[in-house]
Amino acid sequence: MGWVESLQQAIDYMEDHLEEPLAIEQIARRANASVFHFQRTFTILTDMTVGEYLRGRRLTLAAHELSTTDNKIIDIAYKYGYDTPEAFAKAFRRQHGITPSEARRNLGGLKSYNRLVIQVKLRGAEPMKYKVVERGSFKVVGFKRTFSTLNDENMRGIPQMWQETNASGLDEKLFELNRGEIEGVLGVCVAGEGTHMDYWIAAETDSTAGEFEEMEIPASKWGVFEVHGPMPDAMQDAWKKIFTEWFPSNPYEPAGTPELEVYPHENAYQPDSYSEIWIPLKNKEE
Repeated sequence: MGWVESLQQAIDYMEDHLEEPLAIEQIARRANASVFHFQRTFTILTDMTVGEYLRGRRLTLAAHELSTTDNKIIDIAYKYGYDTPEAFAKAFRRQHGITPSEARRNLGGLKSYNRLVIQVKLRGAEPMKYKVVERGSFKVVGFKRTFSTLNDENMRGIPQMWQETNASGLDEKLFELNRGEIEGVLGVCVAGEGTHMDYWIAAETDSTAGEFEEMEIPASKWGVFEVHGPMPDAMQDAWKKIFTEWFPSNPYEPAGTPELEVYPHENAYQPDSYSEIWIPLKNKEE
């Protein structure tokens, strides 16, 4: 099963269980992926997190039920996972702009999140510059933090980690240690146990770690994609193009081992800045 089909299978599972408590581990299992890689792919393709999708769909169904049935508001709140009517009303107003009572009386407009169907469009107007390379294992040195992938903690924490690194001068120390095929400071995403992931800021080197930690990156076939333009938008756009255009039209899928973002020693926020994405590849299953 391809990764698009696996992702759709996970979405269908969510839809079939919207009235039940859902653990992210259960959902990711339907996509045959780790929690980290499932959430990462889902967000890249949909521009929303799994939690946002579930919340939007549940409140959409709750609004429909309020406007078409006589079921009690408190019963609808419990049905869609809210412990109290107050929590339900707060979330409902945040999405729809009106209260559940107003929705029942049809006193305002509602915002609908429709069932999601992944449709990958193959486009090629703007060619992607990439190469496929094979490398043996190599060493990186740096430091890591462990983030939860729940409630968007990793999405908030990783940018803050970079800000602190740049402000403290640790990035300059890593540039000094950078002696390897990959030139630049790396952001390394490593799937962890359950709902956790490790994120490294590191550099490839043949030197001893000194004040830093070491990690061995396993041998792999890599897709190396060029990224042009200021951060963070250029990097986010590149990830989306890789998953929506490149993977569907090539005989590979992500291998699930650590992925790299490469930032050369330059101002990443300049219009002409250059960076790279390195994704370990495996052949698609026939």
